[in-house]
Amino acid sequence: MDQRQATHRPILTAARALVATALLGGVAALGFAQPAVVPIGALLDFTGPLGEFGPAHRDAAELAAAHLNAAATEVFGGPIIELVFEDAATSASIGIDRARKLVDVDGVPAIVGPLASGVAVAVAEAVTAPAGVLQVSQSATSPLLTIVDDDDFLFRTIGSDALQGVVAAQLARGEIYPEYAFTRAATMYLNNPYGQGLSNAFAAAFEARGGTVTAQVPHPDEPQPTYAAMLEQVFAGDPEVVLVMSYPGQATVFLTEARDLFGFTNFQYVDGSKSELIIEAMGAEAVEGRLGTAPGADPSWGGFVAFVEAFEGAYGQRPPLPFMDSIYDAVAVVGLAVAKAHVDGTPVSGAVLRDNLRQVANPPGETVGVNDFANAFGLLQAGSSVAYTGAAGDVVFDEFGDVITAVEIWRYAGATIESLMIRTPDQIPHD
Repeated sequence: MDQRQATHRPILTAARALVATALLGGVAALGFAQPAVVPIGALLDFTGPLGEFGPAHRDAAELAAAHLNAAATEVFGGPIIELVFEDAATSASIGIDRARKLVDVDGVPAIVGPLASGVAVAVAEAVTAPAGVLQVSQSATSPLLTIVDDDDFLFRTIGSDALQGVVAAQLARGEIYPEYAFTRAATMYLNNPYGQGLSNAFAAAFEARGGTVTAQVPHPDEPQPTYAAMLEQVFAGDPEVVLVMSYPGQATVFLTEARDLFGFTNFQYVDGSKSELIIEAMGAEAVEGRLGTAPGADPSWGGFVAFVEAFEGAYGQRPPLPFMDSIYDAVAVVGLAVAKAHVDGTPVSGAVLRDNLRQVANPPGETVGVNDFANAFGLLQAGSSVAYTGAAGDVVFDEFGDVITAVEIWRYAGATIESLMIRTPDQIPHD
C-alpha cells in the first residue's frame, strides 16, 4: 500500500461509516429495504507503461464510490457498491486475465476501465461482451471502440480521438495560434488501437488543412531499450514538428533519444504523453512551452469545479492526471444504474445495468450532477427519471456508447503542466 493510499483511504472509509451510523436507523424506520452491496470491477493500471495513472484513478474512483454510498445510506439505508480493483498492467493479455477473475471469481456485473484503448477492446471482445457484463472506460479514446461488436456492453465517458485528432491538426496548422504553425509533421505512435486511431485522425485532418504528413511511425506496445531505428524513419522526411502519440513508459525513452541522438525536441503532445514523468526524463528546459491536446473538461464547468473541490477535500491536492474526472463519471453512472435496479426491484445483472445506463444519464430527466446522488436517488424512488451531468461534461451516450466531450489545449511550462484553452464540442469541426 502506498503512502497516499494509507493516508487517505481511512478518510473515505470513516466518512462512509459515520453516514451509515447516523442515518441507518432512521431510514430503516421508514420501511425501505436496505440494498445489497454490488461488487463493481475497477480494471486500472498500477504497473506497465501507464502505471503512473493507477493510484490517481483509484482515488477518483473511490471518491465517486464514497459519494454514492453516503447518498445510498441516507436514502436507501445502506451502501450500494463496492469497488474491486485489479491491475491490467497496460497489457491486453493481463487485462483479459484480470477481467476474467473479476467476472468469474468476484461476480461483478460491471467493470470500469481499462485505461488503454487496446486493452479495453481486447477485454470487451474476450470477456465482458461474451459474459454480458457492462464495461465503461474512462480513457479509451480510440475511434475503434465505436465499431467494436460488443452487443452494446461497451461504453465510455470520454470522447473519441476522432475529435482530438482534428484539434491536434488545427493546433499544428496554426488555426488556433497563428504564431504556432507547421506545414510538415510526422507522428510516432503506439502500434495499438489508441495510437493508430489518433495518428490516422490527425494525419487526415492535417492534410485536409494543406499540411504534409512526412511519416507515421509505429512502435511496439512493449517498452523497448532503444527506438533509434524508428526515430530515423520519423526524421527521414525532415518534419518541422513530431506528434508524440504514446504512453510515458515508452515516450520517456524515445524522447530522450530524439534529443540526444538527433538534436530534436520540437514535439507536440497528446493525452497519453501528458505526464510529469516526461518533464523528469527530458528536463523542464527541453519541454518548456511545448503544446499538447487532451480530451478534458472545461475548468469553468460546474461539474468539474465540484469534482476538484471534493477531490481536494478528500486527498489534499488537485487531481494531478488526465481522465480522473471521467473515471469519477464512469463510477457515478454505474452506481446510478445500480440504484435504479434497486428502486425497480430488479436483480442486478450486466444486462440490467446496460439497459439502465442511458436511462440515468441521457435526457429527458431531472438533471443531477457531481455528488448530487441523494437527490438522484430520491427522484428515482419517487418514480422520476434523472439525467447525470458529470465532472468531465455532459454524459449523453449515443447508440454506440460514446459521449462527446471537450478537448483541452495544454502546455509544459515551468516544470508543470498548465491548461491554456478548451475547445468545446461545438468548436470542433466534424471533418
